[in-house]
Amino acid sequence: MRRRNRFGVPVMVLCGGVVAAAAVTASAQTKTAPAQPRAASKNLPRTPDGHPDLQGTYDLATLTPLERTAGSPLVLTDEQATRLESQVAKQKDQLAAPIAGDRSAPPSGGDGSPGPYGNVGGYNNFWLDPGSHYTTIDGRKRASLLVDPPDGRLPALTADAQKRRTSDAYSRRPTSDQGAREDDPGFEGADAYNDPEIRPLAERCLVGFSSTSGPPILPTYFYNNLHQIVQTPDYVMILTEMVHDARIIRMNAQHAPPTLRKWLGDSIGRWDGDTLVVETTNFTDKTRFRGSSENLKVTERFTRLDGRTLRYQFTVEDPDTWTRPWTAEYAWPLTGDQLYEYACHEGNYALGNILRGARLKEKEEAEKKSRQ
Repeated sequence: MRRRNRFGVPVMVLCGGVVAAAAVTASAQTKTAPAQPRAASKNLPRTPDGHPDLQGTYDLATLTPLERTAGSPLVLTDEQATRLESQVAKQKDQLAAPIAGDRSAPPSGGDGSPGPYGNVGGYNNFWLDPGSHYTTIDGRKRASLLVDPPDGRLPALTADAQKRRTSDAYSRRPTSDQGAREDDPGFEGADAYNDPEIRPLAERCLVGFSSTSGPPILPTYFYNNLHQIVQTPDYVMILTEMVHDARIIRMNAQHAPPTLRKWLGDSIGRWDGDTLVVETTNFTDKTRFRGSSENLKVTERFTRLDGRTLRYQFTVEDPDTWTRPWTAEYAWPLTGDQLYEYACHEGNYALGNILRGARLKEKEEAEKKSRQ
């Protein structure tokens, strides 16, 4: 059952743990060469102008993580995928079990166990929909979205990127890539709680976290997995269920001048045969996808394989951040489910208490220091 709810960051630890555990297990698999890409079907639904009709609502939920254990095979065998998916299903059933009413209170800060008991204040498993299956490309289950580099890992950061990520200026800039915060020192930098506008854009309910809006568009591994495509000859709109972002792609146009920059970049589309190719540039320094710079360029390819499935592939280029471009892909299955409104207040009512808490902590630390 799919659940909808408002923004709730703490439970992402649980979802990430499930995916990470699956990726570790996948490292023991035998070497299996991926199948050659399958061409799009010729009997595709088409729009009046002759292009494939990409319109519809797609469910992006998947267990397949972005990266996999270094050097492990890209393709899972049927037996491996079944075992891993069964493990996740069993864990979900366990987490969905009723909580004992006579339980004792957890220790301050929680006890570290998954679910609301350990993560005090987080959602319980009822509200989550991180996915139940690995993405299927060319009829085979994938161990990672990443296909290039071939080892399944993101390229190394450049020296400039490493220096940039540890700078004070970096920590004072909001980011939309909240899902990558565990490797983003700026998210919790020394000045991170001095101003509401320093807090991440997703935490402020302004854009979807974990790059769910893109580009590139990544799975949430959490909940609210739907994306709706609306297509005309001049524009393509992608509506994201997570935080209600609507991304507008201008067809056969020119990029805006470099002085005009947007959180989601400037997306220009064109048709390459039956594949919609979208190039996005003109990002702001507030986007910072996995530590990227303003020079980030994302090229996406949307290919309808059949009446029920899109193949979504993207390439990330930013020579100021990574030592080489990298590419990932996964399947977008069509769904009959409807998008629900994401009731997340723009600005986040909790921000006042977040900043008050930081001031209280500073006061307590100053008093403690004065007594020493």
